[in-house]
Amino acid sequence: EVQLQASGGGLVQAGGSLRLSCQASGSIFRNGVIGWFRQGPGEGRVGVSCFSLKDSSTSYTDSVKGRFTISFDNAKKTLYLQMNSLKPEDTAEYYCAKSLGSIWARMSEYDYWGQGTQVTVSS
Repeated sequence: EVQLQASGGGLVQAGGSLRLSCQASGSIFRNGVIGWFRQGPGEGRVGVSCFSLKDSSTSYTDSVKGRFTISFDNAKKTLYLQMNSLKPEDTAEYYCAKSLGSIWARMSEYDYWGQGTQVTVSS
């Protein structure tokens, strides 16, 4: 059983920073992938970044490379997304999710989802 709870969203000016957290409960994560997705106003949900629980490898969508950093604290079972140099285009509801697949897993392969946390970036 896996349960995820995202938090840390808020309102920030362009160029500012936010750190999102995703607290997991249930069994310890030993494999698979855990990642962040987002959905902007009137848009579909897209992948942002993912972290491999097997080898700690990471991946990022092109639009956030160099600005966002994903990490996972095994002891606290908490996933983080450090977001720097935020842009208005980053405005979205952010979700964390878990997949039993690899870093190449498609969104449909993520079986466990937390509720979203809203991030709003003003111009």
